[in-house]
Amino acid sequence: MAKNPNDPALRSWIPVPAGSDFPIQNIPFGSGSTDGETLFTWTRIGDHAVNLRLLAEEGLIEGSAQMGPLDFEGELNALLFSGPEFVRALRQRLSELLQDHPANAKHRKAIEKALIPVSRLEMDVPSIIGDYTDFYSSRQHAYNVGCMFRDPANALLPNWLHLPVGYHGRASSIIPSGTDIHRPCGPFRPSPDAAPVFGPTRQLDFELEVGFFTYEGKDLGQRISTAEADDHIFGLALFNDWSARDIQAWEYVPLGPFLGKNFASSISPWVVTLDALEPFRVPGPVQEPAVLPYLQYAGNKHIDIKLEVALRTADGSETVICRSNFKHLYWNMAQQLAHHTVNGCNIRAGDLMASGTISGDTPDSYGSMLELAWKGTKPVKLADGSERRFIEDGDTVIMRGYCEKDGLRIGFGEVRTTVLPALPFEAS
Repeated sequence: MAKNPNDPALRSWIPVPAGSDFPIQNIPFGSGSTDGETLFTWTRIGDHAVNLRLLAEEGLIEGSAQMGPLDFEGELNALLFSGPEFVRALRQRLSELLQDHPANAKHRKAIEKALIPVSRLEMDVPSIIGDYTDFYSSRQHAYNVGCMFRDPANALLPNWLHLPVGYHGRASSIIPSGTDIHRPCGPFRPSPDAAPVFGPTRQLDFELEVGFFTYEGKDLGQRISTAEADDHIFGLALFNDWSARDIQAWEYVPLGPFLGKNFASSISPWVVTLDALEPFRVPGPVQEPAVLPYLQYAGNKHIDIKLEVALRTADGSETVICRSNFKHLYWNMAQQLAHHTVNGCNIRAGDLMASGTISGDTPDSYGSMLELAWKGTKPVKLADGSERRFIEDGDTVIMRGYCEKDGLRIGFGEVRTTVLPALPFEAS
């Protein structure tokens, strides 16, 4: 009965709606609760979620030596620490249990005990994120920003084509989809020649990104090569790296983003494994000038993930304002991980690496309001007749993503966040 879990011909005995992001070929992983307190590890198929702890208690799956036999409780860190071979075998076993095949008919009652509508599940951030790194890997995005703030003739900084630029972000403020945020406050200059003021940001922005979670890395002082990188990448999730552009513009020299970025980042709850995305690999762009040897790679390391951003106003009107694709990145995940560790930096199970804003080469594929409205000079028109230069209070930003090929669709669901007014501030 052991079949390739990516086989497009596989069907589940659990109904899956047409066009679902979560067919039997997906088998994502997430951390969620039904009582608001106890987190368990879940997978999802169609509109249902499966509690892996209950499957383990029924003897249908086993934990790893690192996890213990029934330890599918809490965030995914223990699962990630178990490594890619264990996760691959677990995904294979779950695929077998969910397949519409006579051999597993005897298990259906036990599986049904572990099955609930996904609407009953409150999802959390997938892992306890020890460290979070944000890259800047879309050439078009970097070029657009360079044109707006510098000279189009020198839009890309001198190092950009030679290494994956990145910075260390704030892990504690990464929040699950559905968690509202308040408009952040900070110091900024209302105009280039004005004195700085303090108050709610006037230029709140989203950034369309995709993040990946890591397995346990090597010891401190060792490197992960581009050839080894896939063995350290667990899976991917959608990521909205919120930005306060005016606060960021005033603070970032000389050390980079701080208050303009660390107030919140939103992540989708279901992590799609790298194995599930294997059928959607595509070649990357030609990199000129040639990169240094440690950044060279073989094979297809980019993935064709269709992405979109919708903006829903407070009255419920929704407009898709961006359509982009993960394959537009100049620097791929293998190169990001190789660069991150080339100096001996260690990574840990459950760490998160984000792609940076993903922009394509057409104006409707730009992955931020900064670009879509071109620094506020070209307002984005919405379906209800209103316009946006940046995100306003009451707006909900929704990001969606999926792969599709030969009739097979593997998706991520969505990450959505509503913006609330700034909290009142009283100086101490």
